[in-house]
Amino acid sequence: MVHRSRRRLALANAFAGAASRYWLWVFPHVGRELHHWRRRAQEIPDPVLRRLALITQRSERGNLEGAAAFAILAPRPYRAQVVRAAVAFQATYDYIDTLAEQPSVNPVANGHQLHLALLTALAPETDHPDYYRHNSARHDNGYMTHLIDTCRGALLTLPSYESVMQAALRATRRMIAFQSLNHGTEADTLDALARWARESTPAGTELKWWETAAGAASSLTVFALIAAAGRPLISSAETVALERAYFPWIGALHVLLDSLIDRTADVQSHRHSLVEHYTSVEEAASRVSAIAERAVQTTEMVPQSIQHALILAGMTSFYLSAPCASDPDASLITQRVLETMGALAAPTMVVQRARRAAERMLGRSASSAESS
Repeated sequence: MVHRSRRRLALANAFAGAASRYWLWVFPHVGRELHHWRRRAQEIPDPVLRRLALITQRSERGNLEGAAAFAILAPRPYRAQVVRAAVAFQATYDYIDTLAEQPSVNPVANGHQLHLALLTALAPETDHPDYYRHNSARHDNGYMTHLIDTCRGALLTLPSYESVMQAALRATRRMIAFQSLNHGTEADTLDALARWARESTPAGTELKWWETAAGAASSLTVFALIAAAGRPLISSAETVALERAYFPWIGALHVLLDSLIDRTADVQSHRHSLVEHYTSVEEAASRVSAIAERAVQTTEMVPQSIQHALILAGMTSFYLSAPCASDPDASLITQRVLETMGALAAPTMVVQRARRAAERMLGRSASSAESS
């Protein structure tokens, strides 16, 4: 009880400091990076790729801001480079994921080839393959290679990137394996995804295959390692601890919550939905809240544990503050996860709900201005 009380007090103090660092320092850098990438996307000559790049940047802005939030973990001299690397990596991930969802003669091969961009982004000495080899459109005016090279250039400035690079590449290979199989529409492709996920489930976790797949799909492991690379010294034990915290637990919670709020759209679009594998809403609520509990526990085992706990709370609140998180099929899961997170998520839920309300107000104002 004393330990929990002290941790709550430490969390409250840390929240104020982290919020200040994010909104006053990190967030302005994010805005500058997004402005740069919006201009580059507008220069793409192929109209299909240009439209997809711009739509993805706009619709996935929350992902980009969430990736940059890991910069609060880095020492001040390296935060700008952590933001640059994280935003470029996440923008690459979002863009190629959008491309992989488009019709293709060979969706599995197309998805795999596109997602090689993520490995190249983390390996500064690697040559660029032909990412668009199986894609119908390819003329992007260097947009994708510029994203990748920007990420690589920023990573090379971080003092400990070499110490975390192999762990980041392992996480990325899991992401690629998931995405390559997840974008296939045939039953045998999903069977292959299930087999791969079962084989990848860490011993003793007792995770369902789609929960392991969720953990593998998450990019959060990469961002935690990039932020850690901003510290002058990081031991192999610290790297291992971060890997084990984010895969599978924190990553699984991340992608399952993402799947939860996308559930209706995924079903309507005939896309694979991870949360649809649960047999009932009650089972989903029980399982996802149990994963949330393990995710919270793992933050206590890593360096800068309180800051990682705050990032976890911010990520959870980002999804559970979405209006569709209160829909009948999602509300029980939302309730159980918030109960599990407890006081950890309370301040971040307030911030996220206020921000969503402000965005709705701004949206209505812009619509009124356009109509008048």
